Amino acid sequence: MSKNHYQIKTMTRDGLLRAIDWAAQEGWNPGVHDIESFYSTDPNGFLMGYLNDEPIASISVVKYDEHFGFLGFYIVKPEHRGKGYGLALWQAGLAYLQGCNIGLDGVVDQQSNYRQSGFTLAYNNIRFEGQGGGRPSTRTALVDLTTMPFSEVERYDRAFFPAPRTAFLRKWIHQPGSIALGIQHKGILQGYGVLRPCQEGFKIGPLFANGPLQAEVLFLALKSHVPAKLNFYLDVPRANDAAMALAEKYQLTPVFSTARMYTDAIPDISLDRTFGVTTFELG
Repeated sequence: MSKNHYQIKTMTRDGLLRAIDWAAQEGWNPGVHDIESFYSTDPNGFLMGYLNDEPIASISVVKYDEHFGFLGFYIVKPEHRGKGYGLALWQAGLAYLQGCNIGLDGVVDQQSNYRQSGFTLAYNNIRFEGQGGGRPSTRTALVDLTTMPFSEVERYDRAFFPAPRTAFLRKWIHQPGSIALGIQHKGILQGYGVLRPCQEGFKIGPLFANGPLQAEVLFLALKSHVPAKLNFYLDVPRANDAAMALAEKYQLTPVFSTARMYTDAIPDISLDRTFGVTTFELG
């Protein structure tokens, strides 16, 4: 690698759009309108490597607070792989998150490489694919999450993520073309889910609920908003037996797996109530 011609810079918003396009080419299927949620979280947490002023590599190292960050979008253009450009970018990203517990959802067969950088496996996630349509359950009335006080949504979300994510969450539930639904009992939020359009089909994420019945009600309601014969995707923590049972009940097809890893202690988040991960890119 010729360091004289290789530079690492903070991405612009347009640079993040490019990284999202690269992620789509890798088959990661990011959301059509993810950029506002991602970029508002930590505008300095997106790095790009330039070879002779040409962008060739990306990484996101979003710092949620001084204690926790999440790594994603680690991509090197195929023709430039194996030459050290990605490693240099990786090291710059880890330096940005120095002092934080860092999480990532990595390709399973890269676990050994991540371990060399201090990451430890917490659990695996499985991306499931299904087809839209069907009828929502009538057992429980749902509410439009965007009409609820945001403080209530944020309070509920804190059980599922290692750090506050106010800016991210505020944008996430208001994405254009998305459906954000909550389920309540006696006025108290018992779960919520978001459906958003992606490069291919739709994704349900997150899907958080206090129990499998609430999760199923939310799942069916969100699924019903996907046009029939169009695909949707749900990223399920393998460690949650009830979530895996939900995927099996509705005959969802496993597509691929990721390894959730951390550099420090596994955060105390409510995995048994996580029926769908928010996003592999930012956690």
